[in-house]
Amino acid sequence: MRLLAPFRPILSDPTLLLAAVLLVLFGVHLASVLPYASALAVTVFGLADGQFSLVLLAASAVAVTTSVGFGILADQRANRRGIALATGLSLTIGTALMVLAPGAGAFVLAHGLFLPLSSAIFGQIFALARLAATLHPEADRPAIQSTLRALFALPWVMVLPVWAWVFRGGASLTLVYPVCLVCAVALLVLCWLFWPRDGATRWPDPKSGLSFRQSLREISDPGVLARVVSLGAINGAVTLYLVVIGLIFAATPGRGAADTALYAGLTAGLEVPFMLALPLLLGRVPQAQLILWGTVLYAAHLAGIPLLAGSAAVWVLPLFAALGGAVVLTQPMAYLQELLGARPGAGASLMALQKLVGDAFCAAIFALGVALSGYGLAAVMGAAFAVAGAGALLLLDRRRA
Repeated sequence: MRLLAPFRPILSDPTLLLAAVLLVLFGVHLASVLPYASALAVTVFGLADGQFSLVLLAASAVAVTTSVGFGILADQRANRRGIALATGLSLTIGTALMVLAPGAGAFVLAHGLFLPLSSAIFGQIFALARLAATLHPEADRPAIQSTLRALFALPWVMVLPVWAWVFRGGASLTLVYPVCLVCAVALLVLCWLFWPRDGATRWPDPKSGLSFRQSLREISDPGVLARVVSLGAINGAVTLYLVVIGLIFAATPGRGAADTALYAGLTAGLEVPFMLALPLLLGRVPQAQLILWGTVLYAAHLAGIPLLAGSAAVWVLPLFAALGGAVVLTQPMAYLQELLGARPGAGASLMALQKLVGDAFCAAIFALGVALSGYGLAAVMGAAFAVAGAGALLLLDRRRA
């Protein structure tokens, strides 16, 4: 019954329940589109690899810019509902393009502009949840955020096996878009009907009083950026795992795509219950220290993949991945939101910056590791870099204390 305790404040609070439903819908959308985006681009719509890389580059730039910009505007004007509707509308338009006019041009427009722009809704939902959580006892707030993050991860566990079964039956990859359009429309309608009206919330949400330049200066404070970079090193390990797992298994005799799917499925399947159990530790262990231990566990799994890929012992690693992942996928988000405690929108935008830093670290480590030795060295380097980032975060917090 203690494992069910984090759900009680969410189920009893309409705003937190709205955030939970929106995160599940957004999770279904992402879990349906992201794993198949490259195959759709190249094999279905005929984009060259270089062209698809440009789309990814544009998408990353749009996602980060809009997440930071919308976060600052939400704090400046306290117009969170308007921004949520704008991002929900962008999600709907981008998905509808692919349903009504599927083609290379629509793909570039949808995946290079509208869908990345809509990604800002993720930070806004967590900003809303953080504000709503202020009405609950302080001891319950970390558990609320952790549980919401677990609910966002749940569709990845449930939806991907369904799509695998559907596509194994011969269905077209483009079938993901009509399903995603239903999710996008539902998300937009729920935002319109139930997102609290600006200026009429049950919690105080004053305007920041800062200009755009002042807000950017606050985000770019050296102490803030140092922590974003430290957490980005951890996020880079998560991204690197997704890059190397298939490559290492493909290069290992006796392994292949089926083993990759099984490993990823075991990891994702175990992460959700561990995320739900994580509130039992929150408040008992300092957050930076918890992030360090979670990173050590996650790094052990990442570094262990190339070392154990050829043996049966490799199937123990998903346990380390899930235990560490439950921490590194939830606590950095909560940490960043608290970093700019009086600016929930700007705090949420730091998550986009953390992801950008993590992607850059992942690309650099992968390129260097492969150039020097191979995929195995890249995995070990990524693991070491993540632990160094978590150690730096702990050191920064101790110096501040």
